Amino acid sequence: MSIFLKISEDNKIYSGEYFFMIYDGYPVSPGHILIISNSEKLDFFSLNKEEQNELSSLIEVAKGIIEKDHKPDGFNIGMNCGEAAGQTEMHFHCHVIPRYFGDMENPQGGIRHCIKDKGYY
Repeated sequence: MSIFLKISEDNKIYSGEYFFMIYDGYPVSPGHILIISNSEKLDFFSLNKEEQNELSSLIEVAKGIIEKDHKPDGFNIGMNCGEAAGQTEMHFHCHVIPRYFGDMENPQGGIRHCIKDKGYY
């Protein structure tokens, strides 16, 4: 059973038809939110069109929630699909990570930093 299915309603900050949101337990930065599927779907590629459509809307909702309490300068939106991509919980979740000037020395390359030496080009 997925650890995400054990999350109490008290910890959910938003619920939609197909997904719910929580603050990440191991945040990359202040305000980091996870959007998690209500049912056990493996990854983004397992979502149907209705779920994909709601996910797009909920990314915007997550951004708004973050901006109520924080003033990020940017965002990373990430989904790890498969073990080779770093997925450790095999239940769909999308990271909405606020980014702040100065949170790393040189953010050029953004998500490309997931593989060593690929971020700078």
